[in-house]
Amino acid sequence: MLVDGMALLFRAYFATASSGYIRRTKAGVPTNAIYGFIRYFWDAVQTFNPTHVVCCWDLGGGTFRGQQFAAYKGNRPDAPDDLIPQFSMIRDVMDSLGVPNISAEGYEADDCIGTLADQFGREMDVMVLSGDNDLLQLVSDRTTVIIMKKGHGNYKVYTPESLYEEKQLRPQQIIDVKALMGDTSDNYPGVKGIGEKTAIKLVQEYESVEGILENLDQLSKSVRAKIEADLDMLHLSRKLAEIHCCVPVACSLDVCQLSLDHHQVISKFEELEMKSLCSLMGLAIG
Repeated sequence: MLVDGMALLFRAYFATASSGYIRRTKAGVPTNAIYGFIRYFWDAVQTFNPTHVVCCWDLGGGTFRGQQFAAYKGNRPDAPDDLIPQFSMIRDVMDSLGVPNISAEGYEADDCIGTLADQFGREMDVMVLSGDNDLLQLVSDRTTVIIMKKGHGNYKVYTPESLYEEKQLRPQQIIDVKALMGDTSDNYPGVKGIGEKTAIKLVQEYESVEGILENLDQLSKSVRAKIEADLDMLHLSRKLAEIHCCVPVACSLDVCQLSLDHHQVISKFEELEMKSLCSLMGLAIG
C-alpha cells in the first residue's frame, strides 16, 4: 500500500480544525492532524490488509512543474500555523511504525507514488491510498487506487473496470481530460472555456488529445476555436497533469514490510499523549 501522506494529513487536520478544537499536548504542541492521520491510516490497513506499506510526501520548495509553469499551485494558501510542526512529527510517527517515508526533491508525492507503483507492480499487486482523483491515472491491472470519500472508513476502490464503469474513461485518458479542462486546485487553466463535461465528451469520442487535434475539422466551430487559441496551454497542461513515474526513489520490499514493534509504537504515542491510539491499534500498554 502506497499512502499519499499529504492527502491524509491535510484531511485529518481540517476534519478537526473546522470544529475550532485543536488537540494539543500538555506543552501546547498541536497534534490533531497526527491523531486523525493515524486513525485514517489504521482503518485503511485493517480494511485492505496490506503486507507492505510506504508513505510518500511532498517536500517544501519548488518542483519541476513550478519551473514549467510559474503559477502552478500558486493559488494555495500557506499551511495553517498549527499544521506546520506536524509535518515533521508525523514522519517520526511513521518511522516508529516501521513505515518508510519517501520523498524526492523537485517532485511531488504523486510522482513518488507513481514511480513506486511501477517498481513494485512488477512483483506484486499495489494499492494506492489517497483522497486525490489525480491518482486515478495510475490505475492498472496491478495497481488499485483507493479514494477516501467523506466520512470515516468510506472508500471507493478503482480498478480499470470500475473506473471505466463510472467515468467511461481509461486511466491514461484522465490526463487528457485534465489537459483540456485544467485544474483549479493546482492552478493551471487547460483550454479556456472548456469545462469538465466537454473535456470528457471529447476524450471519449476521440480517445486522446492527439486524436482530438487530428480531428479538429469534426468539432463545432466554437470548440475548435477555443482549442486552436490555446494549443500551447493545452500541451503544457497535459505535461502538468501527468504523474512522472521515473523519479530517483527506491524502496526494497524487506524495508517496507508492515511489522509493528509494539514497544516502539507505544513509546511514541505516550510521548505524544495519544494513549487511546494504542487501544485502537490493539497494543497492550504494560
